[in-house]
Amino acid sequence: MKKLLTIALMLVLATSLFAGCTPEAVDPPADDTTTIEKLVVYFVPSREPEEIVTATEPLKELLINELATMGYEIGEVDIQVGTSYEAVGEALSAGTAHVGLIPGGTYVLYDDGCDVILTATRAGLNKDSDVAADWNDGLPTTGDGPQVTYYKGLIVAGPSEKGQAIAAKVNNGEALTKEDMMGLNWGVRSATSSSGYIYPSLWLEDQFGITLSDITTKVQTDSYGSSVAQLASGMIDVATFYADARRDYADKWNTDFGADGSIWEQTNVVGVTEGIYNDTISVTNNNADMTPEFKAALQDAFINIAKTEEGLAVIDIYAHEGYQKAVSEDYDGARAAQEFLKSIQ
Repeated sequence: MKKLLTIALMLVLATSLFAGCTPEAVDPPADDTTTIEKLVVYFVPSREPEEIVTATEPLKELLINELATMGYEIGEVDIQVGTSYEAVGEALSAGTAHVGLIPGGTYVLYDDGCDVILTATRAGLNKDSDVAADWNDGLPTTGDGPQVTYYKGLIVAGPSEKGQAIAAKVNNGEALTKEDMMGLNWGVRSATSSSGYIYPSLWLEDQFGITLSDITTKVQTDSYGSSVAQLASGMIDVATFYADARRDYADKWNTDFGADGSIWEQTNVVGVTEGIYNDTISVTNNNADMTPEFKAALQDAFINIAKTEEGLAVIDIYAHEGYQKAVSEDYDGARAAQEFLKSIQ
């Protein structure tokens, strides 16, 4: 009997001992992944919207995969093309867009509601002269120079009678006049487009004391492609472009726009603006998802994507070839341009 009591007592003590040694429940390691249900990326309509949507489709998976390596689980990437440059700026300001690929002129107009995080880089062109006639050798412009963070705006004359007449004056070294400018039918872009409106206005003011707002015979086109098409048809005499626009539309000049000759022979540069700081990738500052950490992750994601073959194919739609980190002060020149335009309107 004593033996049984002893054994029972030992079992009770052993049970108590093991119970006291049972480790406390440990919470599982914290999950460092941040989930964002939908990342909304806007593009400005500098090309035909359908073309942009098709070209940028692979960006969705590229962003999801790249951001996953940085601790961000993106449920969906929604890519949209704004109806205008201003529409994209307004979407960023409202926080309905997380990311916008916008020109510097659009960024500074909406910088109360968005922050610049990256500047696009691209290969420099073989023609970079401030003298318009130097661009008119009838040969294609090539982009095989070192990476640069700026480009120039061009005023390009087409094959219309007035377009050819103004080009002849430039190529003969004759001085253009205010009357020459006022007598042309112009194709321009949105009022916040750097190469399509702002810098050509500055060029006109510097050369002739007028701006595009003074020219009554102008039409605002819905894309640079539309500007090229109207130039080819003779509907307009001159149009405002970024420096390598003719490269982008050299084939369509004949296939889509019905011109017979080469775009390099049938068009001529009649004005060259000062250098324009390249396009931005900007982000909203009015959305709870856009934390400083997420901004930094987006910077690295776009830089890394641009280093891949598939990523380069996507950003080629804007002639971007890479990105470098940017700060607001990089676009002080664009701010000065906007202030000038406000003062004369």
